[in-house]
Amino acid sequence: MSTSIKSASPIGYSYFIGLRYTVLAVLKCRYVDVKDHQAWSVELAGRNVHHITTIQSREAKLTEATRDGKILVANFSAPWSGPCRSIAPIYCELAEKYPSFMFLTVDVDALAEFSTSWDINATPTFFFLKDGRQVDKFVGADKVELPKKMAAVANLASRF
Repeated sequence: MSTSIKSASPIGYSYFIGLRYTVLAVLKCRYVDVKDHQAWSVELAGRNVHHITTIQSREAKLTEATRDGKILVANFSAPWSGPCRSIAPIYCELAEKYPSFMFLTVDVDALAEFSTSWDINATPTFFFLKDGRQVDKFVGADKVELPKKMAAVANLASRF
C-alpha cells in the first residue's frame, strides 16, 4: 500500500509544493521553518538582499545605501503572508539583476511600530528610496508589474 505525501504529511502538502516551486524558481530563495510548520519566514539569501528585524539594522543599511549612492528597495513583508512568499523568488531575481540597488526585507511583525509609521496597510509593500527620500512605491505581489516598476525606477535613477 502506498501513501502519498498529500495524506501522510503532518506538515501539509502545500509546504512541499511551495518549497518545491520556490527552490526550482530561484535556488537562492528558500523557506525557513519558524514554529512547528505553522509560520513561515522567507529567507532571501544573497549578498544584495538584507533581512531587517531591528531599527538599527535598517538605519545602517539606509546610511550605507546613501553613502554608496544606491537606490534602496524596502520590501515590507510578513512571514505568514502567502503573497509575500509568492513574490520572494521574483524579488531575489531582481536583486541579482539590479546590483546597483540595495534590497531590504523588513519584517512587519518584528518591526510593527516602525511599519505603522510607514503606513503599511498591505503586504508586501515596496518603497524605493534615493538619498533617504521616497521616489516610488509599489503595493502587492504582482509578478509582472513589480519587475516593470523596478525597471521604471532604474530608468529614473539613471537621470539622477
